[in-house]
Amino acid sequence: MDQDFFGSDAYAPAEIARRVSSVGVAKARLALLPLVMLGVLAGAFIGLGSMLSVIVKADASLGFAASQLVAGLVFSLGLLLVVVAGAELFTGNNLLAMAWADGRIGSLDVLRNWVVVCLANFAGAAGLALIVYLSGHTAMASGEIGRTVVRIALAKQDLSWQEAFFRGVLCNVLVCMAVWMAMAGRSVADKAVAVIFPVTAFVAAGFEHSIANMYLMPLAMLVQQGGAGPEALVTVGGMARNLAFVIAGNLVGGSLLVALVYHVIYRERPAAAEASRSRPGDTRA
Repeated sequence: MDQDFFGSDAYAPAEIARRVSSVGVAKARLALLPLVMLGVLAGAFIGLGSMLSVIVKADASLGFAASQLVAGLVFSLGLLLVVVAGAELFTGNNLLAMAWADGRIGSLDVLRNWVVVCLANFAGAAGLALIVYLSGHTAMASGEIGRTVVRIALAKQDLSWQEAFFRGVLCNVLVCMAVWMAMAGRSVADKAVAVIFPVTAFVAAGFEHSIANMYLMPLAMLVQQGGAGPEALVTVGGMARNLAFVIAGNLVGGSLLVALVYHVIYRERPAAAEASRSRPGDTRA
């Protein structure tokens, strides 16, 4: 019997490229309501990963390397939920640049998806931050969870534009590579292995993920209002500045350094692409 039926092998890189392009077309054509709802879910999912990451970083008994690596490992929950459960994440959707470069969707299609999904991600991440704060979670460990959130958010606010931008670039190279490799998998276990290592790497290295910041910085502002943070304050202006440069970096890392690079490598001539899509029984593209 055909081994593919059991899903025991991964898609090859060229097949991943075709799948990413086809998925990009489907995402670009998604109706507004499901697009918004899936975007809200993705923001909340990344927030849940960030919540676990903060718990690890609040433990002063861990050494630096152990703290960074374990924080990255548990943060992987967020992208795993996005990839396996299904959601629309702005950083992962930077891969739509491949379908755009293939000529299968237009610039307005890409911009619509990115703008709607980014705003919906913010609503989901900030909304989760409010629920987490109201739950009393930040008071755990005698308030150390809340203080850690504020310290992390202040460090993000204090980044120079170069640091924020290039950490955003590096972050989304790894995030989009995680999504890219997850597209090779045929099972949940395949996708988990593909996601965990790149995500652990970007968190451990201190790179900047815009959607994670949309959870951490609003939560820090809520903690400050409750009087549980340091004297220095995270501000709306500081958050906006951070997000502007980090989002720009995420866009460059995901769309230019992953999607467009792979487009150049695996692009097909129009005739070959049409033959591939019209081949009887070919459901991989």
